[in-house]
Amino acid sequence: MSKTHTDNPSLSTGERSALFRRQYEALSTSERSTFDNWSRAFSNYTGWGLTDKEKQERNERTKYESDLKACQQCEKWRNELIKTSPLVIFMTESLKKSGVVFDQNNMPCMKCDEMRSGGFSSDGVIQLCYNRLYGKGHLETTMAHEMIHAYDQANFDIDWYNLEHHACTEIRAASLSGDCTWFQELLRGNVGFLKHHQVCVKRRATLSLLANPSCKSEKHAEAAVNKVFQSCFTDTRPFDEIY
Repeated sequence: MSKTHTDNPSLSTGERSALFRRQYEALSTSERSTFDNWSRAFSNYTGWGLTDKEKQERNERTKYESDLKACQQCEKWRNELIKTSPLVIFMTESLKKSGVVFDQNNMPCMKCDEMRSGGFSSDGVIQLCYNRLYGKGHLETTMAHEMIHAYDQANFDIDWYNLEHHACTEIRAASLSGDCTWFQELLRGNVGFLKHHQVCVKRRATLSLLANPSCKSEKHAEAAVNKVFQSCFTDTRPFDEIY
C-alpha cells in the first residue's frame, strides 16, 4: 500500500504542502472550521508557525493576560481581607477613629517596578503591588504595614523627609504588621533565633530609608534607625502589644 499522508519521508516539502492542501480542501465546512480553530489555538499556545510580528503580539497578549489575572487576584484577596482579616479590620477601625477612611477605593492593586509589595503616599493612598505578592497572607501583612504608616500620618506630625520621623514609622510598621515574624523571615531566607524580631525590624526599616531622598548612605539610614529605635519599637499604638 502506497503512503498518501504527509508523514511520508519520501515526499519533498512542496509535495507535502500540496498534499496537505488537497486534504484540507477535502474537509467539510464544519471540519475546516474545527481544524482552523485548533490550528490557531495551537499556534497561539506554542508560537509555532507564527511570524515575528505575530509572536510579538502573542507575547504582549500573554503578558497582558497574566498581569490582568494577577491584578484581579490581588483585588479579590484585598476585598476579602477587608471583610475577614482581624488585623486589617482592627487597623481600618483605628484609622476611622483617627478621621481617615480606608477601603478598596484608596488601596488600588497596581504593577510596581520596584522590589516592594506595597507603598503609602502622603496623599493617603496605599499601593498594593500585585506583581510582587506571593500569597494572600503576604498581602495581609502588606496592607497592615501600609495602614500603620497611614495611622502614624493621621496621628503624628510626620515630616517624611526627616529621616528620624521616617525611621520611626518604618520601625513601627515592620514590628506591628507581622512583617518580621519568624515565618516571614524564613521565606526571605533569613533564619535567626537571638532577637530575630528586633534584627529584622532594624534591617527592614533601614532598607526603606534608603529610598528616602534625604538619605545619603546606608550608614546614614542605620544611624537614624538606631537613634529612634528604642522609643519607636516600644510604641505599639494602636495595638496593646506587638501583633
